[in-house]
Amino acid sequence: MSEIKVVTNILQTNDAITAKNKDLLNDKGIYVVNLMSSPGSGKTSLLELIIAKLKNDINIAVIEGDIYTTKDAQRIEAQGVPVVQINTGGACHLDGEMIKGALSSLNLDKIDLLVIENVGNLVCPAEFEIGEDIKICVLSTTEGNDKPLKYPLMFEKSGAVILNKLDLIDYTNFDKEEFYRDIKSLNANVDTFETSCVKDQGIDEICLWLVSKIENKKIKAK
Repeated sequence: MSEIKVVTNILQTNDAITAKNKDLLNDKGIYVVNLMSSPGSGKTSLLELIIAKLKNDINIAVIEGDIYTTKDAQRIEAQGVPVVQINTGGACHLDGEMIKGALSSLNLDKIDLLVIENVGNLVCPAEFEIGEDIKICVLSTTEGNDKPLKYPLMFEKSGAVILNKLDLIDYTNFDKEEFYRDIKSLNANVDTFETSCVKDQGIDEICLWLVSKIENKKIKAK
């Protein structure tokens, strides 16, 4: 009888590494955001504005995930905060091992908020835990309001959903009522925000919300 080889589930392996990442980040009291979206939603622009508003009061670091290039990392670096670029070389998501390597390049004693900007994709990033406290999904009005039911896992697992590019909604057929109804049918407890990077709309509300999350994490870490 031939020997049957058992291959360890890739998600189980990722979970083991992620658990160690999370223990380390929890010990340091760092609040971690896994920022996810499809390509072109405007999440990097959104992140730039958040950093600009918070960096004088909160120590922020960013891990940038892309298949190739360092263009987004260069934009974040220009904001004057530490940034580590991860190029997946083809993989459509970040995983625990990648984050483990990136953490070794950061001074974790000088970080309050770590934002991990995941690879642009509405499918795979939602499947992999990477040590975050919360998943945040950014969706733009130009993508259509049908995405929650087309990509349910992303919206089921997100603790917050940001509807971006609100300044363009009048040029689309985006149905906000249906959008929010679909989201709540998948995730009744999700927090929702509406933003426009062009008009600097809704960014202050997100910043206040983030600050409260960071402060609560610091209290628990003491």
